[in-house]
Amino acid sequence: MKKNTNIKWHNGKITKEDRWCISGHRSALIWITGLSASGKSSIATELEHTLFNHNIKTFVLDGDNIRHGLSKDLGFSHDDRRENLRRVGEVAKLLVDAGTLTIAAFISPYADQRQTIRDLFDGDKNEFIEVYLKCDISVCESRDPKGLYKKARKGEIPFFTGVSDPYEPPEDPEIVIETAKLSVEESVAMIVKYLNEKRLLLYKAEPSCNQKIRK
Repeated sequence: MKKNTNIKWHNGKITKEDRWCISGHRSALIWITGLSASGKSSIATELEHTLFNHNIKTFVLDGDNIRHGLSKDLGFSHDDRRENLRRVGEVAKLLVDAGTLTIAAFISPYADQRQTIRDLFDGDKNEFIEVYLKCDISVCESRDPKGLYKKARKGEIPFFTGVSDPYEPPEDPEIVIETAKLSVEESVAMIVKYLNEKRLLLYKAEPSCNQKIRK
């Protein structure tokens, strides 16, 4: 597909930092990656709930939910997964620019694709936080809440990560959580602790911030 060159990015009068000033916290993308049944969706939704109860503007982008709409035209081949994550990365970038502490829960098995999303954030480690749910496939397979591993073992699901397709673990993630050892609540507490240490949940702006927004 030929790239359209007759377009221009339009900047608004309100910056991302202005939005941080209003909300009192920074925005970032918390990217949760791991095998199917490693606990991504459970941790993402519990983290969202915890942050929301502390008046943090937050939203979850979940792999299954995205494929109901934004990526309903895509399958699970390598190329389709790449396009799916490209779309998710761009949406997440817009949410972060809008001041939302965004949580993305995706298997995202390939290291280069995760790096592509990280690169959208200009290398700012405080705006892209990779959370690796480290969980042995035997544990994931024993959980198998959707029966996907059983279907994959029978050859009913092609390109299934961990069975007929590889998973490339992150080499240097910001957070590693062993979900076979920790509960959902303990896992969420680890992420919240990291966010507090990086001062993402409290933003003190310059005194002129509110005046700038009023102009």
